[in-house]
Amino acid sequence: MSAEETIEPGALGAHIEIEGHAVLTGSCSWTDKTLVTDADWYPRATMSAEERLRFYAAQFPLTEIDSTYYAPPAEQQSRLWSERTPDGFRFDVKAYSLLTGHPTRPRSLWRDLRERLPAELAEKRNLYAHHLDPEAVEEAWRRFDQALRPLHDSGRLGAVLFQYPPWFGPRRENRAEIEALRERLPDYRIAVEFRSPRWLAEERDRERTLGLLEEHGLIFVGVDAPPVSKLPRVFALTNPELLTIRFHGRSDSTWSDTTRSAAERFRYLYSEQELEELVRPIAELAQEAQETHLLMNNCYRDYSVRNAADLRDLLARFAG
Repeated sequence: MSAEETIEPGALGAHIEIEGHAVLTGSCSWTDKTLVTDADWYPRATMSAEERLRFYAAQFPLTEIDSTYYAPPAEQQSRLWSERTPDGFRFDVKAYSLLTGHPTRPRSLWRDLRERLPAELAEKRNLYAHHLDPEAVEEAWRRFDQALRPLHDSGRLGAVLFQYPPWFGPRRENRAEIEALRERLPDYRIAVEFRSPRWLAEERDRERTLGLLEEHGLIFVGVDAPPVSKLPRVFALTNPELLTIRFHGRSDSTWSDTTRSAAERFRYLYSEQELEELVRPIAELAQEAQETHLLMNNCYRDYSVRNAADLRDLLARFAG
């Protein structure tokens, strides 16, 4: 009997309980090409998108949707994600690039908003939010909110992840952008990941940054990243509802190499010892959060799912 055939309908991957607080592990992608085509983690290479998601959900109770960064989802797609996963499953959703100050391909915009662009902008390789008129930007926020409703209404939306670029530093206008998040998406849990080390460089920077997030009910995203990133390994709880940590691997040589695919950039398999060193600080914080999300972003072949299972097992052993 195949692994696929032994899965009960509606099966949900195991999570850990630490002092009664749920700790969920998972991969930042269940659809990465190298996982689907270059690894044997899925039982069949011919599985449909629906079958793969159901299989994944039976192994882990958590994943991240990365495709929403490159193009906003359709409401129907969110509905399908909800229908294809069991109760208790969580999707953390990455915010559309236009909303986080990243370069955005004009073709990813909703068609009617794209048609409102001046010809010289529509033909550009990338554009930014400031290229759009204020009404179009507000409409983009509204539509992104609406597209996530099925996930929210079904209880499957974990958090919306706002990952800001390295050039988004701790300036007044950027702090104001952070402060506005709760008003823009009032119904959702919002997580914030900084790629500029300056937000956390010194103790006073950390205190100010974490205080800003706590004041506005936002979730700080701790990261484990390569030393070359200069991103400090800070794990902190700024909203008691959710603790979130993302693991980006520790490959210095590929971190900033944008000529590589995302899978190649984050190609790194954590050793058991590397993960074990992080178990105690994670477990201690997890006892203070209603729920904890631990997401492996080393999405090369089966590296992320292997490490997500490794970390789950180590936490289970620690919780005893």
